Amino acid sequence: MEKPVAPADYEELIRVIHERYDVMSKGYQSIALYLTQNPNDVAVRSVNAIAERCGVHASNFVRFAQALGYTGFKDLQRLFQKRLSTAAPGFEARVKALEGELGARDDQSGDSFLRNLVARDVASLQALLSDVAPDDLTRAAEFLEKADAIYLIGQLRSAPVVDLLRYVLTMLGKRCVLLDPSGGLATHMARTIGAGDVLVAVSFRFYATEVVNVVENVSAKGNTIIAITDSTLSPLAKNADVVFAVPEHEYTFSRSLAAPMCLAQALTVALAARLQNNANDPRIPTVTGR
Repeated sequence: MEKPVAPADYEELIRVIHERYDVMSKGYQSIALYLTQNPNDVAVRSVNAIAERCGVHASNFVRFAQALGYTGFKDLQRLFQKRLSTAAPGFEARVKALEGELGARDDQSGDSFLRNLVARDVASLQALLSDVAPDDLTRAAEFLEKADAIYLIGQLRSAPVVDLLRYVLTMLGKRCVLLDPSGGLATHMARTIGAGDVLVAVSFRFYATEVVNVVENVSAKGNTIIAITDSTLSPLAKNADVVFAVPEHEYTFSRSLAAPMCLAQALTVALAARLQNNANDPRIPTVTGR
């Protein structure tokens, strides 16, 4: 069998991974997710350290690289190292710097837990500045501004994000429909989406099945979809018109919603600026006072 031509740069590699992701094995999909979500770590860590963090045997990383046309993993890794020379600091690097500033400790006191979680949340928030393209925020705000109605779906841990969006969008005067999973009607409610309506879907690994199904069904109807998820390889991403990928990182207790909630707020502020024709000082009305 003819050996595939290896991607020559990081951008081409990511494009190839996206193209082949759906036909990859589960193990290779795990590797692909890790590579796309942690490019800085891939550049500086050994294959054994990367494999341990990913939960996949190191030999699988070598075979993954060979399947893409490289001689071995080191050839693939060089693309990440070249990218790193101009990239912003990665998540772990930000965490270490912030732990030094905040005086994070290894003891098991409540104060230690707070400091460590704050360091990780701040690092995730900083990453938004490099991970979120300004043009995507502009496009998403434009879609929301023009929408006849905005449908929102997010279940399990994603539910607080859509609850926030429903509140702020309603206060901005936009007609919103929350596809609530209670009663098992979310899928049926989604069928009422009209031609001029927009769907905002929020889901992170492990993706809620009903959310994925609704996104696929709405995409088939041709509606605009805005997705907030954890990877450009998530099942929401392939059907979305705008994808906000907010990589998740393991925390000591749970994964935080600080970055997704901040992104949701930024999106609504961008919309408010358009609706109010006020880019300098847009305001979100409140129930108690406008």
